[in-house]
Amino acid sequence: MKDKIHIIAEAGTNNNGSLQKARNLVDIASRSGADSVKFQMINTWGLYLPGEYDYGHYNIKDVLNIREKGEMTDEEYKQLAQYSIEQGIKFSSSVFDTKAIDLLASMNPPYVKIASCDLNNTRFLREVADRGIKMVVSTGMSTLQDIENSVKVLTSKGFEDIVLLHCVSVYPADIDQTNIRFISKLKEEFGFEIGFSDHTATSHAACMAMTEGATWFEKHFTEDKNQEGLDHAYALNEIELTDYVTDLHKASSALEHKESKISEKEFYTRKRARRSLYAATDLKKGEIIRDEDVLCVRPENILQADQIDLVVGKTLCSDLSKFEPFNLDVVE
Repeated sequence: MKDKIHIIAEAGTNNNGSLQKARNLVDIASRSGADSVKFQMINTWGLYLPGEYDYGHYNIKDVLNIREKGEMTDEEYKQLAQYSIEQGIKFSSSVFDTKAIDLLASMNPPYVKIASCDLNNTRFLREVADRGIKMVVSTGMSTLQDIENSVKVLTSKGFEDIVLLHCVSVYPADIDQTNIRFISKLKEEFGFEIGFSDHTATSHAACMAMTEGATWFEKHFTEDKNQEGLDHAYALNEIELTDYVTDLHKASSALEHKESKISEKEFYTRKRARRSLYAATDLKKGEIIRDEDVLCVRPENILQADQIDLVVGKTLCSDLSKFEPFNLDVVE
């Protein structure tokens, strides 16, 4: 079932501008069993307005400082992509400007990620679509109409290699904020592969998302939650990410259609837990079997409990010792 879902280990900018930290994050993602590791190629002045201005509860000077310190060179990103291949995990990134998409496209990524902030950035969507690479698009902060408008921008260019990620842009998000039912709405409305960009603290919401049809999952992770940066605090550590990946694959297996309802392990349980029919006393050939002549007890044997009507009232055609199991050859 592993190939039916894709789990993105979202490293984001949690390498804090360090190539070595980025490699460490690749190692963690690979060990966790995630399908791909994704960073964020943020060129500060391709995303932010210079100067001082209101920026919610953040100090814009601090944000810009963190962003500038978090940048890596093109050559470092190329080394990181190669390192990911060597570690057996696919490499990709979120992109926020032309410079980043040009760089990422040169690395032959399996997909390019569009963050929620750029869902309505129609000029940029067209530019990315021109590269012909699968686009994984987050839909946080967006209405259904917003999403429809952006999808039309892409499909009008003949581009349909799209994965839409349901996303609630709250960091972290409580499970009751996740609006999981919206995933089936996205699937119904657009017909693309649908996923879930998960900002909750556990795998519970993602497992629920899977029941609604999500097949792509994105989860932030970090080497150390106590590091300075914007995303470390709500990201998963290595143990948590590994558990997350394991949980999702188990959930995927649970949702897989199986030929038999009863598994091999359940048959093992059934052998000791189900009742069968045994002689309650020594019985002689020719006797009419009475209800009190039959024990219906564990373990499972030849005749099941629901076959008692094939025994009671019938004539015994051979002797049967006490506690010997009934079978259809001894009754007529």
